[in-house]
Amino acid sequence: TDKPIAIGVVLIKDGKLITVGNKGKVRIPKNSRILDCNGLTLTAAFWNSHVHFIEPKWQRAGSAPASQLTQQIQEMLTRYGFAYVLDTGSLDLQNLLALRLRIEHDEVPGPTIRVAGVPFAPPKGSPSYLAPLKVPEISTPEEATKYVHQQIASGADAIKLWSASPVLGKIVLMPLDIAKATVSAAHELGKPVVAHPTTNAGVNIVVESGIDILAHTTPDGLEQWSDELVRKMRLAGVALMPTMKLWKWETERKSIPPATGERFTNIALQQLRAYSQAGGEILFGTDVGYMTDYDPTDEYILMTKAGMSFQQILAALTTAPAARFGVSKQTGRIAIGLDADIVLLAGDPAVDVKSLSNVKYTLRKGKVIYQSK
Repeated sequence: TDKPIAIGVVLIKDGKLITVGNKGKVRIPKNSRILDCNGLTLTAAFWNSHVHFIEPKWQRAGSAPASQLTQQIQEMLTRYGFAYVLDTGSLDLQNLLALRLRIEHDEVPGPTIRVAGVPFAPPKGSPSYLAPLKVPEISTPEEATKYVHQQIASGADAIKLWSASPVLGKIVLMPLDIAKATVSAAHELGKPVVAHPTTNAGVNIVVESGIDILAHTTPDGLEQWSDELVRKMRLAGVALMPTMKLWKWETERKSIPPATGERFTNIALQQLRAYSQAGGEILFGTDVGYMTDYDPTDEYILMTKAGMSFQQILAALTTAPAARFGVSKQTGRIAIGLDADIVLLAGDPAVDVKSLSNVKYTLRKGKVIYQSK
């Protein structure tokens, strides 16, 4: 929300921001490497809080050529300014952890990856759209507690479940006692819980169980979010990943009639509008990796259409996820002492939100992990 510095200088040392100020007032040390950003807009690097590394090209991440992985990461993430991501569900946790390790060891330039491990569904509730694959189905609170401990011990940073799952034309709800046991176990270990809600009934389970984050809006049920539901979500402190472009992408690829697809999108727009205007926390997320169109431009446009201001969208990309995932003292802002996680954009996104996709440089901890050609 601060006014931008018109002609600014940022100094970085050992991956940290050490000076932020006006060009005429900052002394640049001799022998500094200078990145000429004349005419560009600088902001904190972005988070995509809903991604998946599930496409076949990510297999054997521990041994695939670094150049191949670098190109794939650039195409999906870093070329759009994402220096932090949350994978909200992978069926091969160890493969994903191998990719994360190669990035952390600077073998592959890429974002900081947080992982939600292998998601689970209600009894007889593995979602049909994953067929022939199936996810674990948890039947008791005791099983849920044990599963949470196993996932986090294996390296997961969060837990993902379906609070309502679409199975062969019907919706299977997660039993409330299982959802509550999951939240209790995860919170005891300091980890958040993410839910795929599908319908408003799934949202109610999220609210009643104390689940932290909604992975999507819920146009599937063709129901708007009432003032009362929004109020309960706010009181429960639920964060929302809208994934607006996903609904447009799904209806188009399934050749759903345009009028039906438009109704679907309009319901999602109402839900996001209602929650953001009520002061609900929004986390930017697009479901890329499941969605094979990686460009987030349509997401920014749809968030604007839902009434979100540029400042609200920027917060969803930066300060909100940094706070939600407990690293706001480390990243998310351009401030002295924080990690030098930076995006440089061609154009001014406060004037044209599409400029958020026009990335010239992405830096993570002071290192350039993407540079446009």
